[in-house]
Amino acid sequence: MARGPRADAGSAAGTATRRSPRPGTVARTARVLVAYLVALLTVAPLLWLLLSAFRPEGELFELGLPDELTLANFAYVLTEVPFLRYLANSAIVSVTVTAIALLLHSMAAYALARIAFRGRGIAFAAVVATLLISLPVILVPLFLVVRALGMVDSYAGLIVPGVFNAFGIFLLRQFYLGVPRELEEAAHLDGCGHWRIYWHVVLPLSRPMLAALAVLFFLANWNSFLWPLTVAQDESLRVVQVGIASLQGQYASKQHYVLAAAVLAALPTVLVFLFGQRRLVESLKTSGMR
Repeated sequence: MARGPRADAGSAAGTATRRSPRPGTVARTARVLVAYLVALLTVAPLLWLLLSAFRPEGELFELGLPDELTLANFAYVLTEVPFLRYLANSAIVSVTVTAIALLLHSMAAYALARIAFRGRGIAFAAVVATLLISLPVILVPLFLVVRALGMVDSYAGLIVPGVFNAFGIFLLRQFYLGVPRELEEAAHLDGCGHWRIYWHVVLPLSRPMLAALAVLFFLANWNSFLWPLTVAQDESLRVVQVGIASLQGQYASKQHYVLAAAVLAALPTVLVFLFGQRRLVESLKTSGMR
């Protein structure tokens, strides 16, 4: 069948319409490109740090790619410097603080969210008010208290002050406020008290939130610097951040060793975040902040 001029014109117009990009598609593509650019700018210093840690000493400050990569920087840091001891100290402090804090914070948050007692609102307000106080403000009185308790230059001095974190209590309390009360009422009918309800009902439900807080607590304690520097003068108790600071002064002219130590210190934090990022995002989205 022969096609008329109108049909040909309509077909051409339809083809042009199908080929022309939609405004929404262009805007979406632009947003994606901007997002990739921002991500590249964010990751670029980390990639440069990783590359510089493998550079020989003579090529450390060159802008181009190195002619060869070497593991000598990492070998020196791990053998000639007690860096493994620093890593072990940070791991002990971070894991211990995280485990104790999750248990105590969940208990405190459950009491503030579910148990009615006189002064509960004042207690919660006092806990939240501590978020306004930074560590440098209370550094001297905190050190005096720790010294009076005989915990200077000990693991107890590194661990005990780091257990309390008002943000964890606040976040868990907000999560517990969203737990259906029917579950507690059913447990009460079965003869459960507050402790059994907390241990067998509330705590299993809060595993996603506890996993997210575990990531936050571990990262915060692994990267802590000011308090470990203040309370521990013994070199055998140095954590990894204090150890890197000492390397910067000791090896001021050999920055390739400092960069290798920085990469080794960052590896545990990257691994913990990669394993816990999904839990972290989900918990923050469903925490019932209100």
